[in-house]
Amino acid sequence: MSTAIAPASKPKLTQADALKYLTRFNLAEYSVILLGIRGYYKQTMGNPLKNDRGIYDDAIFVLTPDSFVSFNANTDPSVSRKGMAVLKSNSVYLYKIGMHNMKNPYKALRQFGRVTVIRDGAGEATDTPAAPFYIDIHRGGYNTTSSLGCQTVPPTQWAAFLSLVEDQLKRYGQKIIPYVLVEAA
Repeated sequence: MSTAIAPASKPKLTQADALKYLTRFNLAEYSVILLGIRGYYKQTMGNPLKNDRGIYDDAIFVLTPDSFVSFNANTDPSVSRKGMAVLKSNSVYLYKIGMHNMKNPYKALRQFGRVTVIRDGAGEATDTPAAPFYIDIHRGGYNTTSSLGCQTVPPTQWAAFLSLVEDQLKRYGQKIIPYVLVEAA
């Protein structure tokens, strides 16, 4: 993988610090939780004065009662252009296992509930059940983050990420997984 778009190592946040991000959200009913941190590598990748696009400078953590695992991630579209969706941070979104990509479908985490996005040049919008945005969590690319607004994990980490999530959901009998997206502290 090109170091131009991905960090050399996985995120190093402690479980205690990850839990601090979650304290303001009511997640007691869930055993398996995803935490996304936008701008995790902001000071060491890209431009430290702005939120970059097209690089894996964010992080996703899988938290369960018996595991805490980090993955590199992208929480932004690959490019900037009018109408591109950026998932609004400081919110909880719901996902479930499903298929991503209409042309070459593969297993990913599909948007299950409503999401709020900020669209380039258009401001904030919340989808409706009749018209979901399909802001999924899926496999990114080697030379691009492969995102039109979805959350992506580098392809070298994708299989491990999805396998862990599926295993933990099955272990705890959970069908829906909350994804909390926050900004780096």
